[in-house]
Amino acid sequence: MRKEFVMRGETASGETEVLNFGKYKAGYAYRLVEFQLYPSTGIGSNHDETSGTITAGKTAVDPTEPNFNDEGLIASSCYFMGAGSLYPWGVSHQTVVNDTFLITQNLLLKVVNVNSGTPVNWQCRFESVKMTGPEEASTNFKQFSISDA
Repeated sequence: MRKEFVMRGETASGETEVLNFGKYKAGYAYRLVEFQLYPSTGIGSNHDETSGTITAGKTAVDPTEPNFNDEGLIASSCYFMGAGSLYPWGVSHQTVVNDTFLITQNLLLKVVNVNSGTPVNWQCRFESVKMTGPEEASTNFKQFSISDA
């Protein structure tokens, strides 16, 4: 079994994407270790404010107003790019990842491009974690409790 794998895509601004973990092997959980955002158009020529969240909850978390008290929120990321005389501040990218959260069920990824509304490119890197039977039961119950709330 691969130790690490990547999921990536391009999602329309304001839309939610399902990250499917249903096809993966029993006895394993997955840990999110990286979440990156990148604009899809006008790189270096536009003002861009992009944000995204990944959650194990029942509904996606609004990327423009993430609440870190939400136990299902696994990651939040912001990408800011300024170009031209109105926005001369360059590029900034911040990401917060809860890399201790063990994933056994599908996740929801939501992205927003506040300025232009163009689609957002995203990439997530996961690593597999072997679990014992009791660990798997506990992890599955925890994620089910969060996603069923």
